[in-house]
Amino acid sequence: MTNSNKKLKYKTSDNFDISKPWDKDNQAWWDWYVSLADNDGKQSEIINADPLPNIVIPSNDEVISELAEPYYLTNDQIDFFKKNGFIKLKRVFSPGAVLKLRAELINLLKEEFKVDPDKGAQNRFLSLEVIWPYNALLRAYVLSPRLGQISADLLTVPAVRLYHDNVLAKQTGCGRTPWHFDDHHFPLDTNDVVTAWIPAQPIPLEMGPLSFAYPLDVHKLVNAVTFEKTGTGYDRRVSEVFLKNNVSVNETPFELGEVSFHHNLNFHTASSNRTNRSRVALANTYYRDGARVVHAPTMVSGDWQKFMPNVKPGDIAASPLNPICWPVKNKP
Repeated sequence: MTNSNKKLKYKTSDNFDISKPWDKDNQAWWDWYVSLADNDGKQSEIINADPLPNIVIPSNDEVISELAEPYYLTNDQIDFFKKNGFIKLKRVFSPGAVLKLRAELINLLKEEFKVDPDKGAQNRFLSLEVIWPYNALLRAYVLSPRLGQISADLLTVPAVRLYHDNVLAKQTGCGRTPWHFDDHHFPLDTNDVVTAWIPAQPIPLEMGPLSFAYPLDVHKLVNAVTFEKTGTGYDRRVSEVFLKNNVSVNETPFELGEVSFHHNLNFHTASSNRTNRSRVALANTYYRDGARVVHAPTMVSGDWQKFMPNVKPGDIAASPLNPICWPVKNKP
């Protein structure tokens, strides 16, 4: 199935014209994007998150070995994903691997933003992308054969490449993530795209877990809703359409080690973080090998050329930053 960004509608007035490419950095994109969420404006009481478990943390080699082991899917799980556009899988990572990941992500965020994401109500959504080329530990999680195989099996394609890795921290007090589907964001001419969303701690409802609208084809209900560059109108109208049509939404906590996978046509959102701990996650997006970049990426695709350097619109979507993650090539 191809995708030429035709679903991303825009008008000629400035607030609707998103045809120009994004011209700022990645964090500025996220600051802009979360401003599009329709929040009620009320200050919610901040609650204490449960303490993280005190367990033995594995070595780097142990994590690499763990993530090279397969995670077998059933036909029912693959069918569920194809019908609904998402699936949540338990025990994809061991508790120790999750907490090791969290410690590394917190250190990276501290280094980049000069703040401790877990200290105080910062109310911000922090993001880092394309970390794996410079960090051996993150490389093990991002290029994981386990995640690559799950992604290929869910999409039922023979091979998948990495689009990018994305370190995400929704800090204490940060509001909703607006309703969206990733077809807006990835300038690829295929719908064989899936994102593995890896929480780096348990996520209770009060922390704002990802919520998924289903079945997959509910995106057709809002294809006519026009995206806006400013304001909360798009998010609000999508919510209204889903409510009017009694669309089902899965909003459930994430256990330690549980990972969700969502299709690029799946509409999803997340509520605010009302706990005293940052909701940290690693999101890796994989796509069918052989896909091309669309001919006219928009500002909603963000700094996509950072993720695919020297790849032009219309080209095969493959660069040194987009390695094949499944199948794994045998080492000589």
